Amino acid sequence: MQSLLKNESSVLVFKLSGLNETMENRYVLLYFTALYYHLIIFCNVTVIITILLHKKLHEPMYLFICNLCVNGLFGTSGFYPKFMYDLLAHDHVISYVGCMIQIFVIYSSILCDFSTLTVMAYDRYVAICRPLEYHSKMTNQKILKCIIFCWLTPFFCMSFLIMLISRLTLCGFSIEKLYCEIWAVAKLSCFSTTVNNVFGYIIILTYFGDAVLIFFSYIYLIRKCRKSLEGRLKFIQTCVPHLLALLNVTVAFMFDVLYSRYGSRNVPQSLSNFMALEFLLIPPILNPLIYGLNLTTVRQQVIRLCKSFACNRLHQG
Repeated sequence: MQSLLKNESSVLVFKLSGLNETMENRYVLLYFTALYYHLIIFCNVTVIITILLHKKLHEPMYLFICNLCVNGLFGTSGFYPKFMYDLLAHDHVISYVGCMIQIFVIYSSILCDFSTLTVMAYDRYVAICRPLEYHSKMTNQKILKCIIFCWLTPFFCMSFLIMLISRLTLCGFSIEKLYCEIWAVAKLSCFSTTVNNVFGYIIILTYFGDAVLIFFSYIYLIRKCRKSLEGRLKFIQTCVPHLLALLNVTVAFMFDVLYSRYGSRNVPQSLSNFMALEFLLIPPILNPLIYGLNLTTVRQQVIRLCKSFACNRLHQG
């Protein structure tokens, strides 16, 4: 029995079976995936470059937006390149180490989104409720600490989860998804995964708790902003995009959590794949669009940057 478990636990490669029923349309899927991934890169990089190149945008809120876009690029890099490679490959496999790296990148990116949005909520609270103290509270040192917090906390949480997963004795190697996912790997365990589940739920409840606190803080801000026209305009211009981004990430993450654990096997694979990918499809493109198009200052600078690039191309031609 021990020798059998030893053989079963030494899984070196996982098989990803999420593409089995869609391979007949793989070239069409590859075309649209490549197009969409490049659009994600373009939108996020445009916002990042715009914020970094213009000193007018070197304010806490815009730097946090920049961090959100960098994280969008980080998270999608863990899925799209491998997915496009799988569309061209005959066998859809991923190494054990590659699987752990993919889990770490994708899920630490989601948690980093929540951390960044939490910090942005604090920034908006200080800006609207304590405007006279804003510059004394949101110093460069404080901004740096906030950005480090946004990355280190998810990295710590995911590192601990990866350590717990790596301790599991596995009795299988087939993952019924397009990418490696924590719950899918844990389900392959030969024994109980109670410790993994408990720690996983602690992380989920903590970050969902952050989202609930942010929503309540914005209810408080709405009450404060009703008293003046200037306050209402500031709330609409800076807080509404943030609320949309938070709602977007929260719904996507909740969808992934619920579907991963309680999703039905009777759902068609194409629909199942879309539901599993929702948080990798919508937030990475919606975040830069929300902030790039909705915030007047960013939008104006993006237009100027595009005009400047177009003029340079014309002069070179």
